Amino acid sequence: MSNEPEALLEWESFPFRENPKKSVFLLIFLLAMFSFLWYLTIVLWEMPLFYILGVGILIFDLLPYFIPTRYVMYEERFLVFYFYIKTERKYSDFRCYYVDERGVMLGTFVRPRWLDKYRGQSLRFSADQSEKEELLQLLERKIGNRR
Repeated sequence: MSNEPEALLEWESFPFRENPKKSVFLLIFLLAMFSFLWYLTIVLWEMPLFYILGVGILIFDLLPYFIPTRYVMYEERFLVFYFYIKTERKYSDFRCYYVDERGVMLGTFVRPRWLDKYRGQSLRFSADQSEKEELLQLLERKIGNRR
């Protein structure tokens, strides 16, 4: 038996599988970008380190799109699972939240700021957005400052 309390809400988001047309377009774009970077850095500049850095940065930035993310909401905190990485945050760490078509951004400031991408937490909806209403009600109770 686990001491883990019962989850209030749980869902998974996997954009690569949920958006097949966008995923195919993204893969074609990435192949073109990798080819361009190869030509520029290896053929013209003869600097393979720049190729490795460029491809690494591009892949690292797009990684959340390619891996499934699981969200588990509890009474005082929530967990976000990215493949092998687990992030735990408390609702009290956030002072506002705002909704867009893909999910909810939890911000550490009273109003939305550009730093939210780095300091806040993004919660992506699943493809059917079945958790959306329940999640928004939960965030209203826990954070209460919707922008």
